[in-house]
Amino acid sequence: MPTPTEITLHQKSKSLEIAFDDGTRYTWPFEFLRVNSPSAEVRGHGPGQEVLQTCKRDVNVLDVEPVGSYAMKITFDDGHDSGLYTWEYLQHLGKHQDELWQDYLHQVAEAGASREPTR
Repeated sequence: MPTPTEITLHQKSKSLEIAFDDGTRYTWPFEFLRVNSPSAEVRGHGPGQEVLQTCKRDVNVLDVEPVGSYAMKITFDDGHDSGLYTWEYLQHLGKHQDELWQDYLHQVAEAGASREPTR
């Protein structure tokens, strides 16, 4: 499994960029990472238990912490900080980013929900 060689938090563009030792490099918007959190709060404890995350367009990342040599923990400004983003999971998010994002947008529209934060 590839491991990161560079992790860059871009606060201005609200994105996280990771370069891996296999030459791949991915950049994800904070919103994408938040709505695809690997936590049980988002993914549930099994198929069909997923919880659609809405109103996350403006979410920010407060902190990124390494967890051993296999993952990182991301703390978001909406209080969400559970779920470990393993290198394997991040590779999956990178390889399937477009389809995951389109699926998310479809789910939000189908639910009649919004990506906009509630004020």
